Amino acid sequence: MTAADDLHSALLADLAAAGRLSPQWRDDFTRVPRHRFIPETVWLDEDGEPVPLRRADSPDEWLRACYADRPLITQLDDGDGSGHGYSSSSASMPTTVAMMLAALDLRPGMRVLEIGTGTGYNAALLAARAGAERVTSLDVDPAVAERARASLKAAGWPVNVVTADGTAGYPPAAPYDRVLATAAVQRVPYAWVAQTAPGGRIVTPWGTAFHNGALLHLRVRADGTASGRFGGNSAFMWVRGQRLPHGAVEDRVRPEHDCTQTVTELHPHYALADFDASFAIGVRVPAMKPVVVFDNDDPGGGAYTAYLLDPFAESWASWRVEPGTCRFPVRQHGPRRLFDELRAAYMWWADAGRPAHTRFGLTVDRAGQAVWLDGPERRVG
Repeated sequence: MTAADDLHSALLADLAAAGRLSPQWRDDFTRVPRHRFIPETVWLDEDGEPVPLRRADSPDEWLRACYADRPLITQLDDGDGSGHGYSSSSASMPTTVAMMLAALDLRPGMRVLEIGTGTGYNAALLAARAGAERVTSLDVDPAVAERARASLKAAGWPVNVVTADGTAGYPPAAPYDRVLATAAVQRVPYAWVAQTAPGGRIVTPWGTAFHNGALLHLRVRADGTASGRFGGNSAFMWVRGQRLPHGAVEDRVRPEHDCTQTVTELHPHYALADFDASFAIGVRVPAMKPVVVFDNDDPGGGAYTAYLLDPFAESWASWRVEPGTCRFPVRQHGPRRLFDELRAAYMWWADAGRPAHTRFGLTVDRAGQAVWLDGPERRVG
């Protein structure tokens, strides 16, 4: 056995032992070595900064990274070479890949549409299960799509990789029994519903500006609608047509801005760090992005400022935390009072009994989407 074989076997054994790899998918994962789809240069996320790792420079470290249970950044800045350092394509961590494939409930012979080809690794796993001729994979980036197409062909999984905007689906190969997105959406495209056969499933990461994200499981009905619940933690890059504008806090929070000042006893931890609370707040408050800035870039120092930013308009709030205090100064600027909106949403969630995100669901029809709690009759967003 080669070093790659050993690392591959060890990864799958670890995933299976941890209950992360379903027995139904074990053989398919065994047949698809991950390193055959990973680019020669990747970036590791180190404290929010992309650090390059080149196979030519560190072949052993590169190979170990291919079989580590961690995501790998495979493209920066849409490949434009601008040097901003924004992650724009990645290989998901194997645990997440296994979780999403288990949720898809894909069976041999089913037709499947994948949104976001990326490296092609996920498409190869789909092909191992359903048959390469029954898999269509879309990627909006021509360079990413071409590289994945070549990797899939070389690895013996010649699925149909199409360079296209995945939010429009791909009508020529419809209807599909399963649709799987590997990029997050804030709004589920109706095209996915329209191109899925009745009884089919759609699995996609879903999120808001405040919370990215949860895994959404939808079942398509004969009346042309789809409905289902959220379950699972799956933060992904956005589909390009729905991603939020880039920008640092310094670009949006200016010294010359006038602001109101108040004090709150609500600690940011309860609204930002609690998965279920932040999910509910994101549903209730649109277009609000949180950013936490630690003093001296030291998370262990205890002092920090939590910012709430409207990524589309000139509104912001800051929420200052000092060690040993229980009252926190709040400043707000702009036509929206973002902290007030957050606090109202948090109190709504608390008054509702602090529901887990798994009690929420979503229905999609031609008119759009609606988020609900416990049942479609109780809309919340």
